[in-house]
Amino acid sequence: MTKRFQSITNKTAPAVAIAVVLLIWYVCSDREVIPAYMLPSPGQVARAFAGNFQIMLKQACVTLQEACIGLLIGVALAFVIAVLMDRFELLYKALYPILVITQTIPTIAIAPLLVLWMGFGMAPKITLVVITTFFPIVIGLLDGYKAVDPDTVNFMRAMGANRIQIFRHIKFPSALKSFYSGLKISASYAIVGAVVSEWLGGFEGLGVYMTRVKKAYAYDKMFAVIVFISAISLILLGLVALLEKLSMPWENENSESNERKRI
Repeated sequence: MTKRFQSITNKTAPAVAIAVVLLIWYVCSDREVIPAYMLPSPGQVARAFAGNFQIMLKQACVTLQEACIGLLIGVALAFVIAVLMDRFELLYKALYPILVITQTIPTIAIAPLLVLWMGFGMAPKITLVVITTFFPIVIGLLDGYKAVDPDTVNFMRAMGANRIQIFRHIKFPSALKSFYSGLKISASYAIVGAVVSEWLGGFEGLGVYMTRVKKAYAYDKMFAVIVFISAISLILLGLVALLEKLSMPWENENSESNERKRI
């Protein structure tokens, strides 16, 4: 009974946490702890969200296009780099510090340079998304490749398997869980990277729309855009989680059996 109660509590905890945050937000705005023009109430944000939904949806199409294209390129680039770094130890030692350095540079500093070099089109936005998304996937794949049991690899070699067969049947399946962990992080980074790049140069997108409403001091619309961006990020994370379940059915069976044991 206690375990079942804990299971129900774990499932309802996110909803309770969100409700508490909304309650605190409502009290702060209602009591004017923070001036209303700086912190609009949840009701004002909801009305702004409903009234500007069509505009935000139109701008989101541009941002999503930039984020999805950049994420796909980032995944492909990360896969190639991870395979090469796993195959060649010298390349691993040479590239790993460079990959780390690319993540220490703030995106807010890179974006203006990309706009200067590539113009105000989609190219600098997609490039920034690639820069911000490929690193978690590379690290996830490398960790998965390194975690392979050496005895299993040696057994496959003794059976006459070549490198491609070892990679296909041993290394890649073992790296899938780490890959999806990195992909979940990258999916959320993709939207943020696209919005940041639009702040600093562009004609369309949620970042441009946020800049416009900020200059108009329409903070209710500003909060509505933030909620909208968060919702898009959560949808992308949900899609990645669904893809993970479909491509790793054995993990679902293990998690279900563990859940039954706990109950």
